[in-house]
Amino acid sequence: MADQSTAPLKTYKYRLFPSRAQNARMNGTLALLCELFNAGLQERRDAYRLERKSIRYLDQQNQLPEIKEARPELNEIHSQVLQDVLRRLDKAFQAFFRRVKERNGKAGFPRFRARQRYDSLTYAQSGFSVRDGKLWLSKIEDVRI
Repeated sequence: MADQSTAPLKTYKYRLFPSRAQNARMNGTLALLCELFNAGLQERRDAYRLERKSIRYLDQQNQLPEIKEARPELNEIHSQVLQDVLRRLDKAFQAFFRRVKERNGKAGFPRFRARQRYDSLTYAQSGFSVRDGKLWLSKIEDVRI
């Protein structure tokens, strides 16, 4: 019996055909996610610059409920999608610190993202399904594929 860890992974790529309303909603979602990424980056920069304190992913993830209270429009985005934005930010910092070690202190610091360059979102474990030729996304509904 094959070990699951050595089994090859399969990736499927689908083209989406959203309606105008769905397209507007997805673009609005991406704009909010980009804003969250940049705010998280700014928080980490300020915390280190002002207090010499590092902020971890879990610190920022635990702030999400408070952020959603202050910004109710974030309630229109699936929680795992929001968490993934902060994971991306954390990965950028991990890669930065890895490069600093490898290159003796010379590495590019994580950058703010322009809205035009923030063009994807991730549903990590739930909030999506494929059925009847459509992709169901939580908070966006059925999108033709």
